[in-house]
Amino acid sequence: MSVQFLGLDFHKIEEGSTYLGTEKGGWVYASQRPRHEVKCPEFYIMKSVLSQDNIKTILNHDDDAFTLDGKGIKSICEQLTHLISDETFLEGTTKQWEVRCPSEGEWRRAHDVIELELNPRKIEVLADGVADNYRGAMMDGRPRMFAGLGPMASHRTAIETHPSREGVTALSSAPMDRPIEGLVLRLVITPVRPLKGKVVPLNADFFANVRGELFWTSLLGVLPSFLIPIARGMGSYAVNGWANLLFGGLCAGFVTGAIWRPRRPTLLYEDVEESIIGR
Repeated sequence: MSVQFLGLDFHKIEEGSTYLGTEKGGWVYASQRPRHEVKCPEFYIMKSVLSQDNIKTILNHDDDAFTLDGKGIKSICEQLTHLISDETFLEGTTKQWEVRCPSEGEWRRAHDVIELELNPRKIEVLADGVADNYRGAMMDGRPRMFAGLGPMASHRTAIETHPSREGVTALSSAPMDRPIEGLVLRLVITPVRPLKGKVVPLNADFFANVRGELFWTSLLGVLPSFLIPIARGMGSYAVNGWANLLFGGLCAGFVTGAIWRPRRPTLLYEDVEESIIGR
């Protein structure tokens, strides 16, 4: 099902879940953890991004060389949200609606359902602020706000498409304080979320992680470091050179920890309590 708003086609995405992040335990995957469920309400999304003509019409801009930036994106979303609040969208519903860029959760959910159109060499801006990992991410599909200070406050999360390989994307970020070439915009019409929501816990189980790291470093690094010289008939070195073997084992354990550790559990929506959060 699709609906039209100001001549733009929006496809209906039924309420449902998607999963963000990875279960992989290696340290190189730390920025992609924890894997968690995002449960999105029903919303509407454009299958393709806004064309240059769409943007110029909405902003009443006549410059053919116009390049999109954060100010333009904000103006587009505010204007369309104001217009949608002035009319009865989906008559019979009591929801309040807003128009904005999709959050990553909404984008992934929609892509799972209708396979969004992607063009190569493009940077599609999302509504989420930039973060080091998924700790503190929203679990109901609303955008994640940037936490902290610094230059990254002017950046937004983005989906970047591969220059030549069709359908290949990567999560990146895009500056909103200046125009950048290749920046594109897709819109969603989505219900305004209540003040209560679910957030990925900010902290992992620190002591459980330490215990696990000690175990695997010992098993994959320290223990083999001592067993190898013993197996080769150099048992005396295992005693006299214990400091070198211990250091070597810790280094080996560190390397294995970078690329492999047991899979981490997926955080489900029902596992987390609701709390009051700012929009």
